[in-house]
Amino acid sequence: MFENLSERLERSWKILKGEGKITEINIAETLKDVRRALLDADVNYKVAKSFCDTVKQKALGQNVLTAVKPQQLMVKIVHDELAALMGGEAAELNLPGRIGDPTVILMAGLNGSGKTTMSGKLAKMLRDKKSKKPLLAACDTFRPAAMEQLRVLGEQIDIPVYIEEGATDPVQVALNAIQHAKANARDVVIVDTAGRLAVDEELMQQIADIKDAVKPHEILFVVDAMTGQDAVNTAKEFNDRLDYTGVILTKLDGDTRGGAALSIRSVVDKPVKFIGTGEKMEAIDAFHPDRMADRILGMGDVVSLVERAQEIYDEKEARKLEAKIKKNKFDFQDFYNQIQQIKKLGNIKDLASMIPGVGKALKGVDIDDNAFKGVEAIIQSMTPYERQHPECLNTSRRQRISRGAGVKMEDVNRLIKQFDQTRKMMKLMTNKSKMAQMAQMMGHR
Repeated sequence: MFENLSERLERSWKILKGEGKITEINIAETLKDVRRALLDADVNYKVAKSFCDTVKQKALGQNVLTAVKPQQLMVKIVHDELAALMGGEAAELNLPGRIGDPTVILMAGLNGSGKTTMSGKLAKMLRDKKSKKPLLAACDTFRPAAMEQLRVLGEQIDIPVYIEEGATDPVQVALNAIQHAKANARDVVIVDTAGRLAVDEELMQQIADIKDAVKPHEILFVVDAMTGQDAVNTAKEFNDRLDYTGVILTKLDGDTRGGAALSIRSVVDKPVKFIGTGEKMEAIDAFHPDRMADRILGMGDVVSLVERAQEIYDEKEARKLEAKIKKNKFDFQDFYNQIQQIKKLGNIKDLASMIPGVGKALKGVDIDDNAFKGVEAIIQSMTPYERQHPECLNTSRRQRISRGAGVKMEDVNRLIKQFDQTRKMMKLMTNKSKMAQMAQMMGHR
């Protein structure tokens, strides 16, 4: 995401490199390159022009401090304007509902935008992060397959789905779903509506009728970021009819140029509230304009990385693990569990791009998301006893494990050797930490 734009912007700063001050001439040359970079990223032409005009105005009005190079000042101005362009601040979801009077969220969008999947992701996120009790309502009576898809998603994430088999009136289904939520102590109803391959009058009227009937607290327009400017045009048409409250951009982890994310706020004046960052049901993030600006300019996004880690961090389990490490009892089962935790964080290359400088260093490097597959296969081929007692892994056991995992004996030996080294290093680090704490305590006496 945004890789090409980041590279182009970085090249643009080189025009100012070595310059003693910002002048109308060098700023015009730099911004000409910036505008081209934005247009190549599929940013709306009017948005790109307005953006560059604003940056120019602010840059020419700045006095460059001796300690700040013109190049650095320009990056700062562009960063702030990028964040402002995308909305400035993260937009919160409006969740006033409670048991007996649920919050109603209406999902809208075209077929193929990821609307039904995003309904499931949103429901899971609200349950796991906001302690809500969501109900998914299958109101796409036009396409029975959509009902079945939502049913399967609901089972996968263990969230109830309201479905009326053979129903033809989506408005009545939505109203019945809300009554069902009230009767079954659900405090959020997510209404999945019908989509089409293109915007048409029937689709618009149907969603407008549902909106008038259920009076939703939130109307979220789901749009595929990979469709570029078409995404922005479709967003405008939906907004003219629905006056929705926010946008969800899907497939931002794919081969997208990012223009939709940069243009959509300016064109429809509605905030991007969430972004889809992968296929897993956990792959939904709140949209933070300032953090996205950091990533576009190659500054990483450590805050989001830490937040993801905190979400999967279990303090009780961490204390148990620390105690095992201190006793040198860290085993292959613990190792396997840690791999599963890392995988929950998301796409490896996406995670790397959140660390300042790492994304650029890994450009062109193919990081396989299945990098742990071989290690997992080896550990899964071990018996529970073998996982808990690595010292018992003699030659015959290793041969059986290699056959079971479908890997070479050398791969099994290499993993066991690396595991032993890791275990020793972890024990050493915990001992050093303990010694440092004791020394600190002694020093305070």
